Amino acid sequence: MKTKTNMDERILTIAIPVAADMGYGIVRIRVQGGNRSVVQIMAERLSDGKMNVADCAQLSRALSSTFEVEDPIDGAYVLEVSSPGLDRPLTDMKHFEQYSGQLARLELDRFVEGRKRFRGILAGIDGDNVAIDLDKEDETALIPFAWISEAKLLITDEVIKKGQKKPKEKSPKKSNKKNSPQKGDT
Repeated sequence: MKTKTNMDERILTIAIPVAADMGYGIVRIRVQGGNRSVVQIMAERLSDGKMNVADCAQLSRALSSTFEVEDPIDGAYVLEVSSPGLDRPLTDMKHFEQYSGQLARLELDRFVEGRKRFRGILAGIDGDNVAIDLDKEDETALIPFAWISEAKLLITDEVIKKGQKKPKEKSPKKSNKKNSPQKGDT
């Protein structure tokens, strides 16, 4: 699910070691055609799963240099490196465990009980299956990971609140020195 096409797969093969050496993991790669191809790469820090603008720029520079040498794409292209975002794609089994308890949408590569799309609360993994508490169902469904063609978190108020939390700022250290007036203070 990290890739869809052979071109995506070729770029992923080149990008993984570059990103890993820098402490990043590749979440997803998509090459979109047109007059000028767009190579979209979603990544995150391996240490904490986050990705800020500076991280994106750093990884973009490194990948651009590598792609110059490897030349995986015929013709001109634009490279876009971004974070997975709040409605992040779920492309690895570990994501379904990591985001257990959150609302997600799964799309399968086949029909199951007359449908391909499922929505519900992730309930972890069970072997090679994704566990999900589907809307309007009493029992947890087990869906083979291999059947999932697309999966992503859905934005909820809870997800937005988590995304808005800022790290606690350290309080200034107290000094034992007495504050003496500076020149110009009154």
